[in-house]
Amino acid sequence: MKVIICGAGQVGYGIAERLSQEDNDVGVIDTAASLITKMTDTLDVRGIVGHGAHPDVLAKAGADQADMIIAVTLYDEINMVACQVAHSLFNVPTKIARIRAQNYLKPEYSDLFSRDNMPIDVTISPEIEVGKMVLRRIAFPGATDVVRFADDHIAMVAIECMEDCPVVDTPLRQLSELFPDLMATVVGISRGGTLIIPQSGDHLLTGDVAYVVCQRDHIRRTLSLFGHEEQEAGSIVILGGGNIGFYVAQMIEKHQPKTRLKIVEASRERALQIADELRSTVVLNGSGLDQKLLQRADIADADLVVALTNNDQINILGSMMAKRLGAKASLVLINDPAYHDFSDDAGIDATINPRAVTISRILQQMRKGRIRAVYSVQQGNAEVIEAEALDTSPLVGQCLRDLELPDGIRIGALYRDGKVIRPDGETRIRTRDRVVLFASQDAVRHVEQLFRVSIQYF
Repeated sequence: MKVIICGAGQVGYGIAERLSQEDNDVGVIDTAASLITKMTDTLDVRGIVGHGAHPDVLAKAGADQADMIIAVTLYDEINMVACQVAHSLFNVPTKIARIRAQNYLKPEYSDLFSRDNMPIDVTISPEIEVGKMVLRRIAFPGATDVVRFADDHIAMVAIECMEDCPVVDTPLRQLSELFPDLMATVVGISRGGTLIIPQSGDHLLTGDVAYVVCQRDHIRRTLSLFGHEEQEAGSIVILGGGNIGFYVAQMIEKHQPKTRLKIVEASRERALQIADELRSTVVLNGSGLDQKLLQRADIADADLVVALTNNDQINILGSMMAKRLGAKASLVLINDPAYHDFSDDAGIDATINPRAVTISRILQQMRKGRIRAVYSVQQGNAEVIEAEALDTSPLVGQCLRDLELPDGIRIGALYRDGKVIRPDGETRIRTRDRVVLFASQDAVRHVEQLFRVSIQYF
């Protein structure tokens, strides 16, 4: 597939890195020559220095032959105009734009991004998507990741197996026998940096991260089964009152009104603005690295500090300082993947990777077949995929034990007629079933084949 990416910042780099790994023809446009040089020196992509919304620059990037344009510059208006020009002058089939300003995305303006107005096929609002991820992590503190599928009826939960994990050394098939009414299936294991697609005879070890697909209402019970009984935070301090921090505070006020919430925001103007719009949240103006200010925020009594500024160093150092002053746990937003490797050594309890959200949305558009949702895990080494089974799928009609699934695929749950089904050997997939599965990177192309509209089986 031929793809043009407008914007060579952290988001654009992450998208280009992933798409080039999958042998796509990727061209990247940015006005900063230094960013383009970095991109072309490290990735197998073409770089064009110029303005992504200018017709001559898009023409130079090969827009007349492009299958997709992904506009992820820092400016919404440039992203929108780039998609419009790509459509009007070059007839690019798929247009994706990052839109940060929520005013563009209000329901009353839903016709704005339509073919007759501004023809953008997919809008990505990273701040809101990341905010939702933060809220899920706050709601389920024992999980290292939580993602929803099948209209919010199914979840993928990543869970670390600690030393006191009750299910360590227990064969996975035995878990199904011991807890027959628990709608949960272990679909993937990360062990010492290696990704494992488990079989029913495999078992978990201390230190593993288990990827579990379960019914949404069974998340807490699943966490408890793995020994995670952490309680939701009653007192939270948020470092950073930008779009993400503000959204998280709004949702906590709306859905968890008993939670005691404080925000530390460096910009006085922004602090005043969000203080006027929030009802019960205390907003403090100052740096998240100011020890006295953190003490004023009663950081010693905080169950959780959530660092959500746009500066990784402030997030990391601020959370470390907060914990040293008495905060019980930390959740930290980290953009640069280089910082993720030492987060454990820095005493950070949990991290959020915003690039994973954006890249997952892009991959959903790239995948062939009836793919409804995609979420990338383990730095792209695997994907959790929701796909719809059609009449043409070789999965339909046979017992799962009789299927010869390619290596690297494990089915976690089915969603059928409003019900979640935990699959076993006797389960038969039916037409229109929504299948949530875990696939290694090498197996993704097989998943696309299994769910193609017109099947040509490998």
